[in-house]
Amino acid sequence: MTSGKIRQRHPEKAKVFTTDRLPKPSWLRVRAPTGDIFQTTKSEVQGQRLTTVCEEAACPNIGECWSKSHATFMIMGNTCTRGCAFCNVATGKPEDLDVFEPVRIADAVAKLALNHVVITSVDRDDIEDGGAEHFARTLRSIRRKSPGATIEILTPDFRLSKPGALETVLQASPDVFNHNIETVPSLYLRVRPGARYFHSLWLLKQAKEINPMIATKSGLMVGMGERFDEVMQVLDDLRAADVDFVTVGQYLQPTPRHHPVARYVPPEEFKRIEHAALGKGFAMVSASPLTRSSYHAEADFKRLLDNRLSVP
Repeated sequence: MTSGKIRQRHPEKAKVFTTDRLPKPSWLRVRAPTGDIFQTTKSEVQGQRLTTVCEEAACPNIGECWSKSHATFMIMGNTCTRGCAFCNVATGKPEDLDVFEPVRIADAVAKLALNHVVITSVDRDDIEDGGAEHFARTLRSIRRKSPGATIEILTPDFRLSKPGALETVLQASPDVFNHNIETVPSLYLRVRPGARYFHSLWLLKQAKEINPMIATKSGLMVGMGERFDEVMQVLDDLRAADVDFVTVGQYLQPTPRHHPVARYVPPEEFKRIEHAALGKGFAMVSASPLTRSSYHAEADFKRLLDNRLSVP
């Protein structure tokens, strides 16, 4: 409970799916967070009263990323207006927007000397523009304090926002526009009930049409009950939307109240997905059990730029 407002789970999360979770295989084991740089990153995040998706989504890569001064900042609070059955972020009535948050984010970016910044957010269907202007203010604040940094944004779908929300975000000139498709269409009603598959595709296509030079990116999880041919169809749909970069990772069930893991996809199948995605024309593909949207984001963006420059 914060400021008298109750953070509730979506009804889909209120029922227990299973208490007998599949044992994690060896390829999903990660080292516990440790080290001076990890502690410095943690202290800066806490000192600036910032929210990170690393913590809120219980990301398994937090130890590795924070030990390299990499963090994905989550703006507009830690309470989401939607209740996706895969997500560990709380659902309920969010707090009012913090008008000083963009400056605090920019201060943290400058202090950590980040070269590449990833900004994401909760869904804010309670705000007329879905938080688009808050995204834009955050980008402009970072540009003023760290003009050399590249900025990647991972946005909601703005499906219930007034027209022009996407344009507002893109006018602030992010280097990478990311919106995750998350899963295959057949699982949307169970896994992502507040979203619409073809709207997410439309958003990605619109971003590229508005700014053909921007790098567009999307990601999905596997191991939720999808078929391999459905994954291939999603990749085809993303390419049809002119998406440059796709990430594919293993879904991990945060709690027994979330959608269950149907299976743990072996590393060799991720390799098969990666090769198929490259064959479909993606400029960059990251597919592995531990891949997440912002995992190795800086290195991947540099590789994407190198790939673009190498094309005659």
